[in-house]
Amino acid sequence: MGVMRTLVRYPIIAATLVVLAAVAIIASAGGEQQARWIASAYVGLFIVWTLVRMVRDVLRGHIGLDVLAVVAMVATLAVGEYLASLIIVLMLSGGEALEDFAARRATRDLTALLDRSPRTAHVVERPTGLPTADAGAAATERIKDVPVDEVAVGDILLVRPSEIVPVDGELLSETGTFDESSLTGESMPVAHDRGMEVFSGAVNGSEAVRIRARRPSSESQYQQIVALVKQAQASRAPVVRLADRFAIPFTAVSLVLAGTAWTISGDPARFAEVLVLATPCPLLIAAPVAFLGGLSRAAKAGVIVKGGGIIERLARARSACFDKTGTLTAGRPELVDVRPAEGFDRRELLTLAASAEQYSTHVLADGVRRVAAAEGITLRPAEAATEVATNGVTASIDGAAVAVGKPAFIASRAPALTRTHLVSGQAAAYVAVGDRFAGALVLADAVRPESAAVVDWLRGNGVERVAMLTGDAESTAAAIASQVGITEVHAELLPPEKVHLAAGMQPRPTMMVGDGVNDAPVLAASDIGVAMGARGATAAGDAADVVVVVDSLAKVVEAVAISRHTLRVALAAIWIGIALSIGLMIVAMTGVIPAVAGALIQEGVDLATILYALRALRGPVPVIGATPPAVTLPRSATPDRAPGAPA
Repeated sequence: MGVMRTLVRYPIIAATLVVLAAVAIIASAGGEQQARWIASAYVGLFIVWTLVRMVRDVLRGHIGLDVLAVVAMVATLAVGEYLASLIIVLMLSGGEALEDFAARRATRDLTALLDRSPRTAHVVERPTGLPTADAGAAATERIKDVPVDEVAVGDILLVRPSEIVPVDGELLSETGTFDESSLTGESMPVAHDRGMEVFSGAVNGSEAVRIRARRPSSESQYQQIVALVKQAQASRAPVVRLADRFAIPFTAVSLVLAGTAWTISGDPARFAEVLVLATPCPLLIAAPVAFLGGLSRAAKAGVIVKGGGIIERLARARSACFDKTGTLTAGRPELVDVRPAEGFDRRELLTLAASAEQYSTHVLADGVRRVAAAEGITLRPAEAATEVATNGVTASIDGAAVAVGKPAFIASRAPALTRTHLVSGQAAAYVAVGDRFAGALVLADAVRPESAAVVDWLRGNGVERVAMLTGDAESTAAAIASQVGITEVHAELLPPEKVHLAAGMQPRPTMMVGDGVNDAPVLAASDIGVAMGARGATAAGDAADVVVVVDSLAKVVEAVAISRHTLRVALAAIWIGIALSIGLMIVAMTGVIPAVAGALIQEGVDLATILYALRALRGPVPVIGATPPAVTLPRSATPDRAPGAPA
């Protein structure tokens, strides 16, 4: 059945096998002339079809290697080696099937992500007024299956045991256990409590749970990863065009060898015997298969690379720039001190600040909210709330205007603001209530445990220059840089200044690693933009060339190592194909390899180079630092703004 499906999928292979069998039967029965005419007519049609494709490629600016195959087919027909010409046709048409097989093997992990993409969701429909908290299914509620694209924010969803979570949502059940390996690479199930966020693509455990949809399907984590995978699959690597550029010299060398053999021997059949070993399948197939393998391997490791061209640039990276917050640091600042001003007490200040910060989506606001929740503080609702770009958040709470943010932003409302003392690595969010200065919240963001090892590995493996580009204060940036081993620090930068510095970085290519929305311009402008922990759901993920979906900086090292291995394999596969073809052509110049045998041998060369190209699927990868067992998606951490300011 598998053979039949292959023949149906590739009709030229089926037709060629039929013609080859018919020609062999007719020739063995004494119809040599008829067999030759049948083979010549069929191969002639194939040559015309190949020439039409070549012209189309040339018009698109793509000079291919098919000219060698055409010359070989014409030469074998001219000297009466019609069986060899049919084998060349079979080899070229079979090369497409062989490439498809190798590509499916190489992209197995990529396509596995696509195949697992959730398609339906179980929406819980309740009568108006019925509480949405998960207190057991009400007798009057109804479960309706809808396409995942039709799920709206706020819908209550039922996720049955072992089902995939369809969209990002808030857990309504008391507890839930989820397999997040497809998102984080963590093999152990992760437990969540009521109110925690559950990401799409996670697999539910043994108990049915309910979630409230927080994002539509198009904006949820897994669908963002799937979109990146599709983009990666559609790409074509520059190294494949490099293989195309071998066309002219390889064709010239092949024709010279074949012509020399004809001249020395005086036998035109020698020309054909040499050329059948010059067919270009290794160059046409091996390189793209290697790059597909590299893309798939990276995806399995939790790194989505948006194309083979990115792999090549990443493999050649000679400079690296890092953002600070959320990249070299964990991006989850902890509230370390609450410093109320005169007239306010600690709990009141924390209550007002956390109540305002509940309307901010920024990662720096999480630290304030977490401490308030841990101390049992009930957040107060706001009549109105607004985030002010790069500055902070304002909210009307119990009739008072509460503002949290940068000192200049707060001083414009409360002129009596007094800056609080900070040590290296700390940042402060200031609070105003009406026109009164209420105090300051001091936060600190810890360095990732793997950051120093990542910087050290890059320096020891060909990255000549490592720098920090951050909008944070000079003292804070210098403190973090000293901990991770970076000596070149550019601090207090605005987004355009980051772009300018990255564009002028030497030597090139330059890799920029960041995670915030204000990092999107520099990620897009760099030779290689790497979005840390974005999972494709932020502007940084959209602008980047590489998206690390596991919250570990060590994955940057793994991406570089995989890219270098993939590029080595791709180039080696090209040179193996060239070396074997030229070596066999030289042997064929002596006349010891008949045309039919040469065509069959060339099939073996194709297979050898493709099998070698599949080595990109495996290889040694350095282990740097540790990947956290559970990943919380960092919001778009922006280092040059205070908690509450929008990403």
